Amino acid sequence: MVLWKDFVRGLWDENPTFRLVIGLCPTLAVTTSAVNGLSMGLATAFVLICSSALISILKRIIPDKVRIPAYIIVIATFVTIVDLVMHAYMPDLHSVLGLFIPLIVVNCIVLGRAEAFASKNSVMRSAVDGLGMGLGFTWALTLLGAIRELLGSGSLFGYSFVADGASTLGIMTLPPGGFITLGILMAVMNMISDRLKKKAS
Repeated sequence: MVLWKDFVRGLWDENPTFRLVIGLCPTLAVTTSAVNGLSMGLATAFVLICSSALISILKRIIPDKVRIPAYIIVIATFVTIVDLVMHAYMPDLHSVLGLFIPLIVVNCIVLGRAEAFASKNSVMRSAVDGLGMGLGFTWALTLLGAIRELLGSGSLFGYSFVADGASTLGIMTLPPGGFITLGILMAVMNMISDRLKKKAS
């Protein structure tokens, strides 16, 4: 039951993007398409799970005074693995995501979970928390990317849904489109949460 709560927390109640509103730099920058959002989300999820588990294992070994630098080294190790694997096997996607893959090292979602949860809990709970937060971040980025791609380019996961020459909302593929979409989705989530609370009471 505890593990289940650790997992679902990141999917909705403490969703990094829509509820905690952290890690917005890659959220707004790479979500011009659903594939980009999905890939960035999964890369971050991998780093979250692995770094949370390892930090939980090492929490009694790492001196308190150097814990943040130590956490960053652990996170950077897994980010490097993701970066090299994507560069070797998915070069096109790697070039699109570019600098935002190495920047996972300083993503406040990853470092925040290391400090707030992994350093205080068991390995299993830390890994499950990382999985929940990672999947929550992934579905948020994928949804943002899907909406922006559909409205801005008339396609979804690269498959076009509009005729050649048809007009689309080009602003959705630009930074303002990211802010607009994020704001609307956050409002919708708040509305759903309020209705669920009223039904429960």
